[in-house]
Amino acid sequence: MAEKNILAFFKSPEQAKEALEQIKALKLVDSSIDRFDGYPGDGVDRIMNPITSDFPGLGYLTLGGDFPDRDAGILAATSVSASGMSTGGEDNTITGRDILLTIVIEEEDFDKAMAIVQQAGALV
Repeated sequence: MAEKNILAFFKSPEQAKEALEQIKALKLVDSSIDRFDGYPGDGVDRIMNPITSDFPGLGYLTLGGDFPDRDAGILAATSVSASGMSTGGEDNTITGRDILLTIVIEEEDFDKAMAIVQQAGALV
């Protein structure tokens, strides 16, 4: 039997988990829930002190980015989130859809799965 894929973007992990629980009743082959960000890496693993100058740039300090080279760090520092002059939402929370639910499902249940993720608030 053929398989189909769905990439559904949610605002919270809870929304994605709720949709996945409903989809588990169908012929689900594989699934994953991941958070993605516009900046590379998993963040820094130590506290950086701006007084001692123990940080490579503003993007590392305020965004927690793990940039592969100096140019990427400089470009990230141009973000309004890095400067603190603007935020995405209340308490600097992300207001977009940064949770990705990836589903591999049997073709016969594809339409049902699509309806479930859309009812759960996904952007597909």
